[in-house]
Amino acid sequence: MDKKPKILVVGSFMMDLISRTDKVPGEGETITGRSFSTASGGKGANQAVQAALLGAEVTMVGKVGDDIFGTLMTEALSAANVNVDHIIKDKNTASGVGNITLEARDGQKTKNRILILPGANMTLAPDDIEFLRNEISKYDMVILQNEIPAEVNEAVIDLAYSKGVPVMLNSAPSRPVSQEIMSKLTYISPNEHEAFDMTGINIVADSSGIDFSTVKNAAGYFLDRGVKNVIVTLGSNGVVMATGDRYIFHPCIDVVEVVDPTAAGDSFVGAFCTAICSGMSEEDAMEFASYAATITVSRLGAQPSLPTYSEVAELMDSVRRKGQNYRRVVI
Repeated sequence: MDKKPKILVVGSFMMDLISRTDKVPGEGETITGRSFSTASGGKGANQAVQAALLGAEVTMVGKVGDDIFGTLMTEALSAANVNVDHIIKDKNTASGVGNITLEARDGQKTKNRILILPGANMTLAPDDIEFLRNEISKYDMVILQNEIPAEVNEAVIDLAYSKGVPVMLNSAPSRPVSQEIMSKLTYISPNEHEAFDMTGINIVADSSGIDFSTVKNAAGYFLDRGVKNVIVTLGSNGVVMATGDRYIFHPCIDVVEVVDPTAAGDSFVGAFCTAICSGMSEEDAMEFASYAATITVSRLGAQPSLPTYSEVAELMDSVRRKGQNYRRVVI
């Protein structure tokens, strides 16, 4: 990295409760699974940890419950060298949890289903981030997601915009965003499902390939409403970035066995923002983030799966030495 960026993440914490099974039970059905584990997660916390592991100086703002999960999740961020001075403990509401079911059938890629219970995340209030009015200008990028109240995101976006600080909104889970707020975003990053929820445009991307015209139409919806750059992640089909009238596609780096795709999107967002703030071009940042996400899906758990800078660089070098072509293309 050319520089050590300063990144602010305002977002969520979730203690992930992970069940691994060969088959997902149907209604009224009970089956025996393979294994159970826990891991610190939450989209905001995951993105903060990923950025820190890649060399950024990261500050996290959010809320946890005054319980064992809250303590463990805060300690996990601190261990990754994330500044936790602005994490608040709510004495009246439990920490957020994510119930994750991993369907791992032999010979098939692992699929995940996630049910989140936001808990203390949704008690974060605009007053809790008022201190940023005097501090937000010191950051190179602000990262947000939709697992905290919309009014908090809007307050942070207004503060960042007023100071000229770039904002990435990872619009997951999907919810309405006003045109006024969109016009203040530097980046928005939905996956194909979230893009459909927000635009009504169905992106066609499956095992047979991608209909790029549908991706362009969905991205165009956001661009027309003032978002500067749109990044649509397409799972195993890769990622498309729209910047003005340029559309860049980067394929999935398909060189690992998929063990747990839970934090792939968070890894991509954290890595992309770190790369951009470190001086990489948007094209190179897409490639770097794609490799980070590839390592993430090869490991179990959200934060435990996130790679360091050296691990990402090593995989990139290995793939290139083998002559494998995963370069981006302009579409």
